[in-house]
Amino acid sequence: MQNAEKDPRFKLKERIPLVVLHYLTGAFAANSYMLIRFDKRFWIPALICFALAFILPSFCAGGFPGKLLKGSYYGMKMLLMFLVSTTISIIVFVVTMVFIGKEGFFSWWPALVIPYTAELIYFWVGIIVVYINSKQLGLKYRLIGIFCGMIPIAHLFALGLIIKIVDFEIKTEYAKNKLDLSREKDRICATKYPILLVHGVFFRDFDHFNYWGRTPKELERNGARLFYGEHESASPVPESARQIADKVMQIIREENCGKVNIIAHSKGGLDTRYAVSKLGIAPYVASITTVNTPHRGCEFADYLLGKAPQKLRDSVAAGYNAALRKIGDFHPDFISAVTDLTASKCRELNQEMDSFDMKANGIYTQSVGSVLSRPEGGRFPLNMSYMLVKAFDGKNDGLVGEKSFPWGERFTFIDTPNKRGVSHGDIIDLNRENIPGFDVREFFVELVADLKNRGL
Repeated sequence: MQNAEKDPRFKLKERIPLVVLHYLTGAFAANSYMLIRFDKRFWIPALICFALAFILPSFCAGGFPGKLLKGSYYGMKMLLMFLVSTTISIIVFVVTMVFIGKEGFFSWWPALVIPYTAELIYFWVGIIVVYINSKQLGLKYRLIGIFCGMIPIAHLFALGLIIKIVDFEIKTEYAKNKLDLSREKDRICATKYPILLVHGVFFRDFDHFNYWGRTPKELERNGARLFYGEHESASPVPESARQIADKVMQIIREENCGKVNIIAHSKGGLDTRYAVSKLGIAPYVASITTVNTPHRGCEFADYLLGKAPQKLRDSVAAGYNAALRKIGDFHPDFISAVTDLTASKCRELNQEMDSFDMKANGIYTQSVGSVLSRPEGGRFPLNMSYMLVKAFDGKNDGLVGEKSFPWGERFTFIDTPNKRGVSHGDIIDLNRENIPGFDVREFFVELVADLKNRGL
């Protein structure tokens, strides 16, 4: 995989002299009181430096894609300048006290108030701009910044965490944009047949919230033609498969493309396999890629359905079905959808589907799987379900056990070098989160590029 973060061609190149000048002008403006005290004419260069402290970040680096990333960079530089300037201000204040501390309060108070006011302005401009523009901070880290902002020492750790997250976001998105520009003419995702993206259970394909996160836009930027399953979110496998089969035939008719490549997540992989093996659409499918699909089911689902009292099951099902109708399902069936994810039911489905030889029918098949390294690596509710799933299915992605992923001619296992891992939601970029050690968008770009190279 081409790693833009480590490739020097795609690294953010800052104009270091301007960065240093930015820090120094901010510090000078905040601590110019002593000079102005001895010569009033120094207020002019002090004001110039104060203005430069807000202007220079815009010139410290270039080539950012979009206003949000430029804003994030500007805000981060203001916060870094605040830290540098505050450190210098503390040193200057201590030295100042040695010279004018004995002259009384009215002599030295400006040496404290002026730098303090300037630093507050630097900080609030930086934090507000970052909060407005950063996509990676999320609600969690914004709240941490707010709650820790008034707590001495803790506020410095919170600020450091915010700067670290925004810095990683800037470098990642800068490298991603530069990489895409470098290969724009290659159209590496322009496959022979279009891509059909099939979602998993309890989700729908929405116009304003893409189930696949930022990945579709990245694929299209690199030449891919994409379509979506648009099937109901909670149906038994045979019914979901029928809807997917209908969608495939609709694409074939309207696009006159002959075949489609299918990439399916979670239960969508089971639905797709059933559609191809049982419903007659095999001649129109070039490849199937399943992503974190429970091909052998989930043992913990058997346990929950077996142990839950009937009254509780009916109550939960009624609540889910009512909610699913509101998001577009006509006939949601929570219990049937969950039942088809159990290990016992998947054994039955596999007996039906495995009698059909995908390879013999000219269909390339592959699967992808990932796991969390620890519960807190996943977002809610996957961080809560991880330990339950682990008790029954071993290492898992928060919902599906590792042993259930492999299927087809090729299996790709994803983990990260850190202690985080990649969850059931991360693998489709559901949370739009940049994960250190795993670029989900680039992973799918290379996955689709491989389909193109295979002539699919």
